[in-house]
Amino acid sequence: MRRTITAAAMVLGLIAGSAAAQTAAKSRPALVPVQVMVLGSYHFGNPGRDINNMKADSVLTPQRQRELERVADALAKFRPTHVMVEMQSKEPDLAIAEYRRFDAKMLASDANEIVQIGYRTASRVGLTAVQGIDEQPGEGEPDYFPYDKLEATAGRLGKTPLLQSLNADTGAWIKSFEAAQKGSSVGQLLLQMNDPRGPQGKMDYYYNALAIGDRDDQAGADLNAMWYLRNAKIFSKLMLIAKPGATEPARVLLVYGAGHLFWLKHFARHTPGYIDVDVTPYLKRAR
Repeated sequence: MRRTITAAAMVLGLIAGSAAAQTAAKSRPALVPVQVMVLGSYHFGNPGRDINNMKADSVLTPQRQRELERVADALAKFRPTHVMVEMQSKEPDLAIAEYRRFDAKMLASDANEIVQIGYRTASRVGLTAVQGIDEQPGEGEPDYFPYDKLEATAGRLGKTPLLQSLNADTGAWIKSFEAAQKGSSVGQLLLQMNDPRGPQGKMDYYYNALAIGDRDDQAGADLNAMWYLRNAKIFSKLMLIAKPGATEPARVLLVYGAGHLFWLKHFARHTPGYIDVDVTPYLKRAR
């Protein structure tokens, strides 16, 4: 009997505690969510680090520089309070020291989209810092893109044709994009790159790769999991800097390789306290 009474008291206590917590939550002012606008970019400087690499026209020509000025003007309309880019930083606030040296000479000599879009836009709106929130494996950490393992498993299981087909589809899209550079402005190219209907806006490559594996060696699943993990860590770094507040909302312009577009927008859309802002209307102003 005593046990029954004690259990009932515990249940009543939990109900009362839950009701009190709900009342307290209602009495607190709602926090203003962080607005996150992800700009997926092609790599201006051709680093050659991807499985399928794109040959980009030089963005250092006078014409391309004028187009990038229009892009920065358009993105500045978002009034970002933070600009974050695909670079690592060891600083407590994840600031990039290089940005402090940003000037016209850097724009004229460094083709990287971090400089050409990230730094340029941050400077345009008067930001004193740009954050680097990239995540790369350190010693003892997993490979966030275990493609070598995927390739080996595909060979062992006779699924190399499937992997070749996936790469061929991506390669064909890249060739089409390369050809589009001849008659398109940077703003128009970025619009194409951020189209959610394109391969960079979906996960078809990764999800089709799930078929590469067997009972004990699920290399396709590993590739998916590790790519998710890297992007989750990237977004968690964003959350260290830009947090929901009580007054003016934080507005983050996130300039990243377009291959990250799907997951970074996913986190912005689904993480409580954060809102995904579509970059398309801003890029349309830069055409």
